Amino acid sequence: MLYRPNYLHVPLARWQWLGFGVFACAFLALGIGLRDPWPADEPRFALNALEMLRTGQFWLPHRGGELYPDKPPLYMWATALGIAATGSVRLGFLLPSLFAALGTLALIVDLSRRLYGQRIAMLAGLALLTTLQFVLQAKAAQIDMLLTFFVTLGAYGLMRHALLGDSRGWWYLACIAMGLGILTKGVGFLPLLMLPAWWWLARQGHATRLEMKTLLLGLGCLLGTLLLWAVPMILITSLSDDPSLAAYRDNILFKQTGERYASAWHHLKPWYYYLVEVLPWAWMPLVLLLPWALPAWWRRLRRGDAKIVMPLFGVIVTLVFFSWSPGKRGVYVLPTIPLLVLALAPLFPGLLGKIGPNRLGTLVLVALGGIFLAAGILGALGLPDLAQLSVRYQVTPWLGWSLLGCAAIALLVWLRVRGGLTALGLWFLIFWGWWSTDAYLQMNDTRSPRRMMQRVVEQTSQDAWLALPAFGEEFLLQARQPSVHFGYHTPLEAQLQRAYAWLEQAPHERWMLIEQDNAQEIGCMDDTQVIDMGHQNGEYWALAPGIAFDACQGDVSAAPLFIAPTTLKEK
Repeated sequence: MLYRPNYLHVPLARWQWLGFGVFACAFLALGIGLRDPWPADEPRFALNALEMLRTGQFWLPHRGGELYPDKPPLYMWATALGIAATGSVRLGFLLPSLFAALGTLALIVDLSRRLYGQRIAMLAGLALLTTLQFVLQAKAAQIDMLLTFFVTLGAYGLMRHALLGDSRGWWYLACIAMGLGILTKGVGFLPLLMLPAWWWLARQGHATRLEMKTLLLGLGCLLGTLLLWAVPMILITSLSDDPSLAAYRDNILFKQTGERYASAWHHLKPWYYYLVEVLPWAWMPLVLLLPWALPAWWRRLRRGDAKIVMPLFGVIVTLVFFSWSPGKRGVYVLPTIPLLVLALAPLFPGLLGKIGPNRLGTLVLVALGGIFLAAGILGALGLPDLAQLSVRYQVTPWLGWSLLGCAAIALLVWLRVRGGLTALGLWFLIFWGWWSTDAYLQMNDTRSPRRMMQRVVEQTSQDAWLALPAFGEEFLLQARQPSVHFGYHTPLEAQLQRAYAWLEQAPHERWMLIEQDNAQEIGCMDDTQVIDMGHQNGEYWALAPGIAFDACQGDVSAAPLFIAPTTLKEK
């Protein structure tokens, strides 16, 4: 009788891995260059990075000439590198997320290959590429994808040492990665939460023992990485007489760390927020496997399967950690997705063949396809509610939505119920293809004020100065003329009083761009000189020359004044 090896352990051909790599790069990079940075966070970090390049001030990030103390600078450095390398904000601002996503994918595929073989590694990679929140953040210029890469690298190095024999170098690299993660967004230490599981598994003889000396040396690597930035920053801010530098130091070291976690002042949500409102969509379609994965996990946990215990423990403690804080955002749980894929990886072959998960996948795809097809057809027929949305946001996505609905039908007919999960995964790939092309092009004028700021120049002049009270970073980023603001957190009334004084100095050469709701509260403004600039980012905007505020009483001491370096012509 001939021996037939298990297909899961048959190595994949080199061309298969090459094809997978090329597909992953093309899929995640699709759309770069087709859109500008979109609110809420993307314009802020692009502006920080562009300002670094214009001013040469890299150590302390600024926003429109004002210190930006909410995040450490590592992500801004990466964005500045992307912009400098490409010579374009549009091309460069998404590169950090792209490379971070590809790095995370490579780490998960490699660790899955070492633990379970090449074919399961390929399934793990495809699972990660079809997980909704992972791809969403890979195509967004927010800090969290880079954080996820460093957290995943930390977990990878930790598990290489714990699960694959004595690999102290990987443990030290993991600690350096965690330090870089902290310099990205404060919570880069998340892999350290896996240490209790490692200690327990080592006592049971299921994992490599972590010696105290090795632990302390690793923590020393983590601390040393932090100090490379923290020590110069503390010296710069402490030795200066500028109170704003001291405020920056205290904010970044204390308010944005322990205080933000323990006593959050925004994004307040109940403890069950992630379980009820985030994970059902963020983990899609992996979440559909959980009813069948839980019994399998339980059996493996009972026999101390370290390859399951460690990533699964990492997922659980990360969710508990973020759920404990009163301040919650859906994107915080992004680092759980690579660990969840690792925990599910050995179960993929069995789960993909079960009828239950495939039926559930079919139901979800029927619902998604039906919603998109119905909305596309009704929008094209002029349903009033959809027509109003189309006019308000200046988009007509009816053809794209209809095609997504038709794609769902075609996949269901082709793969039928037994291929429901595969059909759903393929549909998500098609969805992201549409999102990264047609949706980008249709939505960019609504999400980015590029054209509106060009119209502002046409109404004023290239050399006219512009005041932006209560500004959004996207307006400073897209400004085509010298611009000023009056402090991001300054109360609006104080900003306006300072703006009146500034406009009064040269009323024929200075203008103000302001939300119409705020403009209507300015009783001293001459409404006959106001120019309607239309709808942008959910608000209507008004442009007025300095002479329209002749009757307004200004106060030079009411607020600071910042000149945005990115809006000035370079010498």
